[in-house]
Amino acid sequence: MSIFVDANTKVVVQGLSPTGQGLYHALRNRAYGTNVVAGTNPKRGGEVIEGIPVFASVAEAVAQTGADASFISVPPAAASSAILEAAEAGVPFVVCITEFTPAQDEARVFATLRRYFPGTRLLGPNCPGIISAGACNIGITSGDIARAGGPVGLVSRSGTVFYQALYELTEKGVGQTTGVGIGGDPVPGTSFVDCLTAFEADPSTKAVILIGEIGGSAEEEAAEFISGEMTKPVVA
Repeated sequence: MSIFVDANTKVVVQGLSPTGQGLYHALRNRAYGTNVVAGTNPKRGGEVIEGIPVFASVAEAVAQTGADASFISVPPAAASSAILEAAEAGVPFVVCITEFTPAQDEARVFATLRRYFPGTRLLGPNCPGIISAGACNIGITSGDIARAGGPVGLVSRSGTVFYQALYELTEKGVGQTTGVGIGGDPVPGTSFVDCLTAFEADPSTKAVILIGEIGGSAEEEAAEFISGEMTKPVVA
């Protein structure tokens, strides 16, 4: 078991081009076993790039492939519109790794999703992504550092410490259910509490590691939730 994504998740890569970073990470994710079913690029609809069919819009990609997750790798100026395009197409899980998205844009997108697209969960922006070990990897995390089988769930604001924690667990023979890098930007789409809630409900996750970062009140909010709602041990 895992949270948010699994072996059945179908991924569309927004911003796919022959030379962009999106293709590099999409191929790494696909090599891990992630079901990458489509890419989007308004200038390259109808093409096939490295075996990935490209559509002009997310709506078209979803209609043709049944994609139910999006991986966004676009410049900062295009990140907000890409997120909302995925939401408008009915994609329930969106991962945006784009760095330097303006905080005002993040706040506007967060409010828009909450109000008009409550069925879409955003991870990011400026995050390493998510990896359900042995099943699905969306983002920039190296699959080599994760170990399938659980029983530990991991959620982190820090990207670097996220990778290190996965590596250390794997080196010690401790598997993970899902590792979630929520990012450290001021307005993250998914919070510590969101992930803790999901881990609490996941029967395969027996314990959780939470990694914070300087700035904001996310850690205090997580501590309050842990003390009142979590029955599973949390190491923070």
